[in-house]
Amino acid sequence: MAKKSKQFQTPSGMHDILPSEQYLWQHFYKVAEEISAYYNFQRIDTPVLEFADLFRKGTGQGTDIVAKEMYTLRTRGGDALTLKPEGTPSIVRAYIQHGMKKWTSPVKLYYIAPMFRHDRPQRGRFRQFYQFGLETIGEDDPARDAEILHAFFVIFGRLRLKNVVAEINSIGCSSCRPKYIKTLKEHYRYRLRQVCKDCRGKYKDNPLRLLDCEEEKCARVKTETPHILDYLCVDCNAHFKKVLEMLDSIGIPYLLNPYLVRGLEYYTRTVFEIFEEQISPDVKEGDKVTSTKGPVVKRLAIGSGGRYDNLVKFLGGKDTPAVGGALGMERILEAVARSKNKPLKPAEPGVFIVQLGDAAKKRAFMLFEEFRKARIPVREAFGRESISSQLKLANKFKTNIAVIIGQKEALDKVAIIREMDTGSQETIPQDKLIKEVARRLRNK
Repeated sequence: MAKKSKQFQTPSGMHDILPSEQYLWQHFYKVAEEISAYYNFQRIDTPVLEFADLFRKGTGQGTDIVAKEMYTLRTRGGDALTLKPEGTPSIVRAYIQHGMKKWTSPVKLYYIAPMFRHDRPQRGRFRQFYQFGLETIGEDDPARDAEILHAFFVIFGRLRLKNVVAEINSIGCSSCRPKYIKTLKEHYRYRLRQVCKDCRGKYKDNPLRLLDCEEEKCARVKTETPHILDYLCVDCNAHFKKVLEMLDSIGIPYLLNPYLVRGLEYYTRTVFEIFEEQISPDVKEGDKVTSTKGPVVKRLAIGSGGRYDNLVKFLGGKDTPAVGGALGMERILEAVARSKNKPLKPAEPGVFIVQLGDAAKKRAFMLFEEFRKARIPVREAFGRESISSQLKLANKFKTNIAVIIGQKEALDKVAIIREMDTGSQETIPQDKLIKEVARRLRNK
């Protein structure tokens, strides 16, 4: 018995973006790029592969991304390269490498790019996923923190996404954070038996990450922890107060979350996460759920970010403040696709060119180009010889008009216009064909 050949599939956690989905992606690109340009962000594209040490040093050796999730390969020359797991270290590397410090400050950049993390695939979370990000480098003004969130919410508005809320916190700076971490460790010191194994590891290496854990038993301990906002220095407290005042003034919906710390080591001061909320009785894997007396509220994380004032210096540049954020495109487009107000699919071409014979096919090729110049989308079936099979295809695509050219029409320099809904036909000189088709399409 012959061995059945292997049927290839996408690798686990990877996904195809099919033609039927592309209109949603193109809609997002258009909206995001228009808003970015309006707020004076310029596009930057960095390589998919970067030196692994960029993320080990920039993202942080103690983060889950670096410790567990990076795709790293060794080149023939011995270099360790990593498929980009997040965007910010690459942006900062480019800022330093290309001397952007000399540009007009602040430098405002945006990117749309694939990222790669060997994470457990969940709803809307893939191992290859796409992010849209905004980065502002060179100013520490709280208005820049608010501007990132504001731009994101303008995009949500243009995408007609509702029930979106930001959670926000401040994790202080290198002056005030050590005192809080000391207090936090003291709080957990006698409670380590009450938390999960991962949290016991975080206690030694990265105690702030204790506040990240969603395990039920860890959450109980977390609710008793002191709040970092009570330990902010004067400067960090004033900065965070101004950020909140700015968000209030422009009407950005937010919730204070004193346990929000984010999972990346480079963050300072402001950190945020953005959620889309749904009220539904159904709960799927990957949903963050809030219990209520009524229906279950599902919270889908769609964006995050914060300030990273030390990263430029840490990666070899001069001391430079910065803030940024990123949106997960798959999750946002999932929400857009669910929306009653999602964008309409582009209209299908209303014209189908039908041809019969070699001379007619050559004329149809020329006619196809004439329609393109007139910006009239058309379909064709050059590989089919039968008129009936071509007309069946035109019906399948729900085409309004068929333009039929046979050998006689090609010689006489005319074409037959067929109304697909009524079957009525009319012979038109080819030099008047484009105008006549355009007129009929306008009247549909």
